[in-house]
Amino acid sequence: MQETMRVEKEDKTRSTSPAGMEGVWSLELSRDLTTVAYERIEELFVTMRIAPGEEIRTQDLQAMVDLGRTPVHQAVRRLAAETLLEIRPRNGLRVTPIDLSREKRLAELRRDLNRFVTSTAIRNITANDRAALHYLRRKLAAELDELSLDAFNAIDKSFDRLVIRASGERFLDRVLSPLHAIARRIGFLHINQISGRDGIVGSAERHLAIMDFILAGEEDKACAASDELVGYGIGMLRELEEQVDPALLDVRFSVRSSKTSWTAPEADQGKPATS
Repeated sequence: MQETMRVEKEDKTRSTSPAGMEGVWSLELSRDLTTVAYERIEELFVTMRIAPGEEIRTQDLQAMVDLGRTPVHQAVRRLAAETLLEIRPRNGLRVTPIDLSREKRLAELRRDLNRFVTSTAIRNITANDRAALHYLRRKLAAELDELSLDAFNAIDKSFDRLVIRASGERFLDRVLSPLHAIARRIGFLHINQISGRDGIVGSAERHLAIMDFILAGEEDKACAASDELVGYGIGMLRELEEQVDPALLDVRFSVRSSKTSWTAPEADQGKPATS
């Protein structure tokens, strides 16, 4: 309790986020330290600030997310159970590499679960959730021309959470959260390496279509639009298979030290992607 209260007080006065993460951790709605640690490490995973296949110590994660040992250890256990991290006894941690074949299979699973959540959300959506969805839809449409990748991912994550909440099947959050994180990491890599601005716009337009059909209560069209979004992600996987440097999928393919993490080009950090 005392540690939680101390962190709350510090957060109110902190003007910057560690490690260049300004604006990325804006989704921290819970003051539970383990949840905060989980969200921050997941963001490092999605944005590849911890690179696929990289070996890392828990102490390094503590420094990167600016939190203490206990919440980070608890978050790591959850992330390992969700296959985002691998715990290696006596050898620290490894960030799960990008396995394109596995991620195609996971995309099919995500497609089926997204259809279920979307359908259920349309049937159960409350007035408050509808208002929140209208807000997200307006925000995404209004900012699309100048939307950065970090800002788009924040809206995407808020939308995923909102649909799960609207469905009333909250237990699915534990199933879909890692699947969505894995998909966002693929999108981050593809947009930075291949599609650039077009990748952000293509994904955003498909999200807008899903939002419109949910708001209109058109279940079949919403599910079809959700399928199309997943199909768009599968297309990204195919292009990565053909075009990307294997070292970006797993640093162990690199001639550099496995401790070296890949980061997006400086021009892409916090700015709209261009290519």
